[in-house]
Amino acid sequence: MDILHCAAPQDIAHYNTAKLRAHFLLSDLFSSDRVRLVYCYEDRMLVGGCAPGASPLRLGSGAEIGTPYLLTAREMGVANIGGRGQVSVDGQTFELENREVLYLGRGAQDIEFSSADPAHPARFYLNCVPAGVSHPHRLIRRSEAKPLNLGESRRSNVRNLAMYIHPEVAPSCLLMMGITEVAPGSAWNTMPPHLHERRMEAYLYFDMAAEDRVIHLMGRPEETRHLVVASNEVVISPSWSIHMGAGSGPYSFIWGMTGENQQYTDVAPLGMADLL
Repeated sequence: MDILHCAAPQDIAHYNTAKLRAHFLLSDLFSSDRVRLVYCYEDRMLVGGCAPGASPLRLGSGAEIGTPYLLTAREMGVANIGGRGQVSVDGQTFELENREVLYLGRGAQDIEFSSADPAHPARFYLNCVPAGVSHPHRLIRRSEAKPLNLGESRRSNVRNLAMYIHPEVAPSCLLMMGITEVAPGSAWNTMPPHLHERRMEAYLYFDMAAEDRVIHLMGRPEETRHLVVASNEVVISPSWSIHMGAGSGPYSFIWGMTGENQQYTDVAPLGMADLL
């Protein structure tokens, strides 16, 4: 398990590109021989991933976070962005197709990830947060997610958002998780931008061509910064930071949130004229 300390908003005014990336960008999450976990002190979210090959990969011990099991006092969302795979939880097996999400409630002990075809491995992306309430495990199919169609073509921000782990779809304690696909011909994933003063967010950008990048804008509205993000990289977005981005080609992203509440509309909108 790696440790990631982000930064206070006043600090990033002095960061160069390398330091900004070191504090807010995660790469190389999808290994075939291990589950990689990164402990983000921003709301104590664990972000991780794996791409199991011929052998299954297991989670279980919570020794590094001081609990008997990883989910003794946590809940987890598992999104598959690769080939068909399986997640076994305490003897119960869930089959995940591409763009399906599994919610694992507090108290799960033995967790195992595997691919149906090692030549076309599953890619499991994990968001794991503290939880004070137990909810049942649940597999959310793509057809069961709540769709939202957002944006305007004249603003190049048309996108299709699907809520998976959300009070209206699959209840959780504090975790929310969904997938957004930017429509063909659009570039912006959020426009206008906003702040979540009571929630942090993690973005996994994926389904991008090797030559494409997303320019992810972050920072305080009066002190903006940017990250150049490739496919399968994650941006950690603190509650004090704006988050918006534009891609050089087609892309999608998984958003995961945690914090004080699960009110999706609890945001502070900003206009483009508010940004510097």
